[in-house]
Amino acid sequence: MNRRDALKATILLMLPARLRAASAVSTLIGTGAAGHSDAQVNNPYGLAIGPDGALYFCDLDNQRIRRLDLKTRRTTDVAGNGQRGYSGDGGPATAASLNMPHELAFDARGDIYVAERDNHVVRKIDRRTGTISTFAGTGEAGFSGDLGPASKARLRQPHSIVVMNNLLLICDIGNHRIRAINLGIGKITTVGGTGDRAPTRNGEPLTGNPLNGPRTMTIASDGDMFLALREGNAVYRINPRGSVLHHIAGTGEQGYSGDGGPAREARLSGPKGLAADGRHLYIADTESHTIRRVDLGTGIITTVLGTGERGDGPETDPRQCKLARPHGLFADGHGTVYVSDSEAHRIRVLTNLD
Repeated sequence: MNRRDALKATILLMLPARLRAASAVSTLIGTGAAGHSDAQVNNPYGLAIGPDGALYFCDLDNQRIRRLDLKTRRTTDVAGNGQRGYSGDGGPATAASLNMPHELAFDARGDIYVAERDNHVVRKIDRRTGTISTFAGTGEAGFSGDLGPASKARLRQPHSIVVMNNLLLICDIGNHRIRAINLGIGKITTVGGTGDRAPTRNGEPLTGNPLNGPRTMTIASDGDMFLALREGNAVYRINPRGSVLHHIAGTGEQGYSGDGGPAREARLSGPKGLAADGRHLYIADTESHTIRRVDLGTGIITTVLGTGERGDGPETDPRQCKLARPHGLFADGHGTVYVSDSEAHRIRVLTNLD
């Protein structure tokens, strides 16, 4: 925590509870009906703030990557022509066909990587030229290619991607593995998972450890990685220096329980999105229609958005606002979390989190 944030936290603690701003939720874009306009989205998934300060998101059923200017609220298409398919490599990204883009990530240059689940590839968009290319995968589902070029390797339903240092990490969910690509030389290898859907061994290295449905990842400010297992209904913390898995949330049994207690003793329901802000880990607990939060200092889990029932609002009280299978999360580190409320066809923003 820097000095400004430390001072802010101290002031907030000194204020009487009645003077502190209450957390609130509002819709950033979306009307509740599927569409493609400055006001509408169609099943939004992964999202991130780009280097230019705009919000980029996977508009899944529009088969597009879109950019939302947070000042003007205007949207532009970054990739995808709206047609579900696999075409366009070497040309403008906006003329390409995408196939179920799930998550996106930026590298240090500002180029965008997109995990396309049903094309079994990761595409790359050059932000300077707007050109799209296939970075990993052949378009054919399978498992092959380790220690060779990523563009000649086979993936099976890649879902989540993150950039960590000079690596692009991929949740190769259909293969129950995490694959890593060196961004400098384009070489791919398996760094986690065995291909088996066996229980994950806590306290042991990521390499050679079974992973049951590795669905999503996020990188904390201290460099630690968090990994959610969709079918495993659990979340693990991985320190990159030792690459050891530490179980932090979820019993492995699907459900919705445990608020106010240790996160390891809580039940999760198909977690499909993660975000970290330094002090907390946020979990899109998709099948319980909630956003859960784990205090990384105490290990306590709470619900910060949603009721546990599927629905659409009402806003502005986060604990009264029903969600519909949320997927994507992004935390800005200053008490704001962006939420893809996927089947409500909205992107919501959660503010004034303490």
